[in-house]
Amino acid sequence: MIDLTGRVALITGSSRGLGKACALRLAEAGADIVINYVTSRAGAEEVAREVQALGRRAAVVKADVSWQEDIVSMIDFVRDHFGALDILVSNAASGGFRSLMTTSAMNFEATMNVNVRALIFLVQAAFPLLERSNGRAKVVALSSHGAFLALPFYGVIGTSKAALESLVRHFALELGNAGINLNVVEAGLLDTDSSRQIPDFEDMARTWQTRTMVGNRVLDVRDAADAVVFLSSPLSDLIQGQTIVVDGGASIHA
Repeated sequence: MIDLTGRVALITGSSRGLGKACALRLAEAGADIVINYVTSRAGAEEVAREVQALGRRAAVVKADVSWQEDIVSMIDFVRDHFGALDILVSNAASGGFRSLMTTSAMNFEATMNVNVRALIFLVQAAFPLLERSNGRAKVVALSSHGAFLALPFYGVIGTSKAALESLVRHFALELGNAGINLNVVEAGLLDTDSSRQIPDFEDMARTWQTRTMVGNRVLDVRDAADAVVFLSSPLSDLIQGQTIVVDGGASIHA
């Protein structure tokens, strides 16, 4: 069993969906949790109550990760309230589902600022705490199949996810010897509030289910969160700069 007792984890965008699942699974493994949100304070506070019910410390912090000032303030909050940060999960994402032909400069910049640039500022701000972690600190970024597959209405988001995975590899090169592991969890098509906004989501989900090779098991947010917990644990100490795909094998065959 993975034991993260005494570790402090910050998960961006963790008031719902995959971020919430990561927060709860890390808490179940023993970590204290910092829940980040932008608009859904009620959702974040509900996650905090669930974390506390598991016997872990929880805190809620509002921060828009597309703004460097918000990121710095959030990390200051973690330092002041917990005195440590051992696990950083970059989950917050944005973009909207639209064709590339209708994408504006504002759409592109907003997507890249949240999905890619945020990780740069998160790691920069958190580095002093991560470097002092008891053991190897862990940074995990959440990606998706759009990083390597062309999907309808997903061009800008997919581009941002490909950039995110490359960014993690380069961060691993720079910081691996500083006692920090940086990796990616690339999840298959998950049933979340966000993904349900994809045009023809139901048809796409049925198609992806026929491509998996795990029997009738349906991919769930907890499956992706389990991979995050693994990469947040000492079991992953020698995994560096990698992308773990959690999709039941759907993406490996034609």
